[in-house]
Parts: sequence; C-alpha cells; structure tokens
Amino acid sequence: MRFLINILLLLTSPAIAFCQAGIDTHYKIYNTAKKQPASLHDIVKDMDKADVLFFGEEHNDSTGHYLEHTLLKKLADKYPGKLALSMEMFQTDCQTVVNEYLAGLIREKNLVTEGRAWNNYKDYRPMIEIAKATGIPVIAANAPTRYTNLTTRAGLAELNKLSATAKAWLAPLPIDTVTGPYYEKFANLMGGHAAMGNLKIYQSQNLWDATMAYSIAQFYKAHKGFKIMQINGGFHSEEKLGTVAQLLKYAPGIKTITVQAYADENFLNPDWTKYAKLGDYIILTDASLPKTF
Repeated sequence: MRFLINILLLLTSPAIAFCQAGIDTHYKIYNTAKKQPASLHDIVKDMDKADVLFFGEEHNDSTGHYLEHTLLKKLADKYPGKLALSMEMFQTDCQTVVNEYLAGLIREKNLVTEGRAWNNYKDYRPMIEIAKATGIPVIAANAPTRYTNLTTRAGLAELNKLSATAKAWLAPLPIDTVTGPYYEKFANLMGGHAAMGNLKIYQSQNLWDATMAYSIAQFYKAHKGFKIMQINGGFHSEEKLGTVAQLLKYAPGIKTITVQAYADENFLNPDWTKYAKLGDYIILTDASLPKTF
C-alpha cells in the first residue's frame, strides 16, 4: 500500500512532487503541552490514544496542503482498513456523489460539478485519489450552503420549516448556540459585536460546526475502531472550540488531537507563545512560499 500511495501522491499533484525534496525546511511543528519541537511521526504516534485528528488549515497554504497529504498517507499506512477522511470541503447532501466517485462509478468531472467541490479542489485531489485507491471512506461533513445562508438571513428557527429529508442533512435541531469563549472569538473575527449585527451569522457558524461534528460522530458510532482525520479551516477547531466542542456533545468521551497550521512571516524565529492555546500541535509554514490561490 505504501508504494501505491507514494505513486499516487506524485502523479496527482505535480506541486507536491516538486516540493518533496526540500519541503522539510519550510515547516516547523511544536507540541504545545510538552513545549518542545515535534514531528509528523509524533502526531501519528499520538493517534494511538485518539479517535479523531483535526487538521485546521489555511485554505491557500501550499505547505499546509502538502502536510495534510503526508499525514493522511502516514495514517493510512499505520491504520490500513481502519481510517476515514472527513472534509469540510464536501457537503452532506453530496455524500452519494462522493461515494460513487470513490467506487469508480462516475467521472471526476461529475464529482467536481455535482459534488460541488471547492474552487481549489486541486489542493484536496491527492487525498481523494489516495482514498479512492485504498478504500478510505470520505465523509462529506459540511452543512449544505443553502441552509447556512438561510440561517444567516432568517435565523436557526427557519430551519424547522424544512422537510424531513432536508433536516436529515443537518445536525439535529435545535442547534446549540451557547455564548461564551467561542462567541467572543467569533465576534472578534467579525470585527466586534457591533459589526456582527444580530446573532444570525453566529447561528449559521454554529450550524456549520454542529453539522460537521454530527457527521463525524455518526461515522464514529457506526465504525468502531476507526481513526478519523478531519480537514477544516483553522477557526473551526482552534482552542478545541467550534466543531471540536460540538463533537464532544454528540459523542461524549471521544478523544481528539488538534493540529493547527499557519503560514507565519516570522517562520525562521517563531514565537510559539502566540499559538500556545490554539491546538495540541502547531505547524508553522514558510509564508514566503507561493499560495495555492
């Protein structure tokens, strides 16, 4: 399997093949609990005592995407037949399309169009191709955009008007929108409480988080012994808030590791204290490298 995955990585992403020779000099990993440098091997080893690995990415970070691919490869080698990939980048109502592509029933162009793949699908394609070739299930975890948009416009209560079929693509209603650290963090991201207006935009964020968490929890409960690697934008898993906190409500006792990746202008002399609370592992990448978009 290792040989097959290596070939797939090279064939599906020329950028990865180009970077492999010197990529190790363009990222640094830090264990926040031990307050010391770490490696990808350390992260993989820690999965022995965890169920879900959250990788919080910056969506256009080329090195971050390379490390996602590499971690998936290492986890696939370690847990053959017992690994799943969960992705923010596909929505729950596209699960059938994703499954059909993984089974070789439909063409990639149908996956991209009918699966509503992100515009930067090329960044995630190597992981999908590894999953397809090696039988790794892919969880289309995210809430359909039309429902997060509906929540932003009209609030969570409006979701109660949806059909039973539509509600099945979401986390169970009502969605927990507790205020506290996550609310304050979200308000700061939006530019302050005044900039947020009403709570509807925060409610849509919670719907997003809750649906990803519920998707993971459902798979976890149905597939005992599996390890799950979840890919999402960094904010969703920072400080084990957002999707991580929602997951613990749907699957109490589930064990998680959070890896948060950031391109840092001070990559050569990082201030790790800035990131100490954000994840179990922090990956800093060289901000001088080209972005993927």
